Amino acid sequence: MSKASSKAAAAALAAGGKTGVRIVVAGDRGTGKSSLIITAAVDNFPGTCPPVLPPTRLAEDFYPDRVPVTIIDTSSKLEDTGKVAEELKRADAVVLTYACDRPETLDRLSTFWLPKLRQLEVKVPVIVVGCKLDLRDENQQVSLEQVMSPIMQQFREIETCIECSSFKRIQIPEVFYYAQKAVLHPTAPLFDQESQTLKPRCVRALKRIFILCDHDRDGALSDAELNDFQVKCFNAPLQPSEIVGVKRVVEEKLPGGGTTDGGVNERGLTLTGFLFLHALFIEKGRLETTWTVLRKFGYNNDIRLDDELIPSFKRAPDESVELSSEPLDFLRGIYELFDGDYDNNLRPAELDDIFSTAPDSPWDEPPYKDAAERTSLGGLSVNAFLSEWALMTLLHPSRAVEYLIYIGYLGDPSTAVRVTRKRRLDRKKQQSERNVFQCFVFGPKKAGKTSLLNSFIGRPCPDGHASTTEEKFAANVVELPGGTKKTLVLREIPEDEVKGLLSSKESLASCDIAVFVYDSSDESSWKRVTELLLDVAGHGEDTGYEVPSLIIAAKDDLSSFPTAIQETTRVTQDLGIEAPIPISSRMGDTNNVFRRIVNAAEHPHLSIPETEAGKSRKQYHRLVNRSLMFVSVGAAVAIVGLAAYRVYAARKSSSS
Repeated sequence: MSKASSKAAAAALAAGGKTGVRIVVAGDRGTGKSSLIITAAVDNFPGTCPPVLPPTRLAEDFYPDRVPVTIIDTSSKLEDTGKVAEELKRADAVVLTYACDRPETLDRLSTFWLPKLRQLEVKVPVIVVGCKLDLRDENQQVSLEQVMSPIMQQFREIETCIECSSFKRIQIPEVFYYAQKAVLHPTAPLFDQESQTLKPRCVRALKRIFILCDHDRDGALSDAELNDFQVKCFNAPLQPSEIVGVKRVVEEKLPGGGTTDGGVNERGLTLTGFLFLHALFIEKGRLETTWTVLRKFGYNNDIRLDDELIPSFKRAPDESVELSSEPLDFLRGIYELFDGDYDNNLRPAELDDIFSTAPDSPWDEPPYKDAAERTSLGGLSVNAFLSEWALMTLLHPSRAVEYLIYIGYLGDPSTAVRVTRKRRLDRKKQQSERNVFQCFVFGPKKAGKTSLLNSFIGRPCPDGHASTTEEKFAANVVELPGGTKKTLVLREIPEDEVKGLLSSKESLASCDIAVFVYDSSDESSWKRVTELLLDVAGHGEDTGYEVPSLIIAAKDDLSSFPTAIQETTRVTQDLGIEAPIPISSRMGDTNNVFRRIVNAAEHPHLSIPETEAGKSRKQYHRLVNRSLMFVSVGAAVAIVGLAAYRVYAARKSSSS
């Protein structure tokens, strides 16, 4: 890499990946847009200006961040409204101008321009600029703060307000510096202007950084740790007098004592003091300091780890993803660390504490919310905790690795998960090596699918029936004979979603085993479940993703329909799978069904239903193969006969 390109790469990294900033200047006719742009570019006031300037690029070294700035002028003509809207939508920042000598143009900002930006859904920093400062009436002297405070209260997207004069070259470079700075070092993700506090996601990121820099894990940054932090982030050490000065500022503002957590203690700068310093930097307009720290530790403008730090995992449709042994050991250690009273019950507050260094708690929303078993105290056992991680790794492996990093995993992210071998190969080997199995749960409405999931994770059955309209998950550890533990993930497929699911060729590729639930007291439920089973089995045969299948006769506490035994026996024998497994979730009798599901998934060559079409297809292939064999044998015989004839002819010729 050349010196110039390495400098550009370093600048882009420091700027959150931005390689250029596009600033669009808009405002009423005659407010000084074009004069502002020309004066900034050439440092000279123009005598005359064209109606609209072409895009103007400021030199790369115009501002300290060394990120090129392109300024876009806009037309004030009514017929160009659409073009102006398109430019505004492409902006990284918007400069809105008004004329200091024409108060009506200031009013237009709040009555037209700022509402227009919202209407266009332009969500970028806005810099409000009062041009023609030199023409303001001396008798109308009002402070900028007085004028702009009500507007800024109403429109929080306004980052900064400034007044300038192109004619007298007053504060012209500052206009575009503030605009560039608002893009490269935005306030909104870091700081809540209304409450004057750091935003929660910013606090979480800074807490993680603090912990990473606290090498001896004593809850404070010593002078040496502070110096290491300074060198890592700013490539320059702190002088001893500077360290003393920093701590003095914190001690004056956060004296501590008693029950108060001070900003400094005998061991060094505390987390409270560290957060206070960043809030102070931001209040004083030094956002680039906090952004430099965040970016050195891999954060992007959304205060999440940059995509480049999170590996993606390529896999075939019938391969799955599981955590490898090292992160599993790490997670067990994390569980023990945060389960303060060692009661195998990680309370919600303790779980929140684990994720307090992540942007949010990843399990607060579906599909993870309520997907694991809760203890009687509302917490998670270690098995439930690991089951949630298994579910997240199965569904979103990159997200799982991202959150592992947030909570302190320091291993190689690319080896944190393992991709299993293809299920087709498992079938040939007649054994699955997976530790996590995904089971699709099919069945008609009111069959008992949700009750099956509830019983798996110890949730009580709700009174009455509520139809499931979206996919639900339940994950838990299943202990097999001999002490082996596997994680089973049940995924409930609503009846109305089956057709859509099967419209995709690879929809069954991620399914290790399918379970078909029916209400054993309802003949129509049985007929519908056989239709679903045939649809799924047929789809598997057509696509090559055949799935082991089990039938579950739910509500075994009720009387079976009259012809149940004959019907179920006929269908299961025709399909070549075992008879339905009777269970009663309401009575708490699940008949070891979850072990049986895992056992069937472990042996993927068994329990695969065969439809009549599938059997006919197999028979046809056998006939074709047999015919080909006969043709091959016939051809071989003919060749041998021809060779024998040639030998015979040769002998006859030589004897004569």
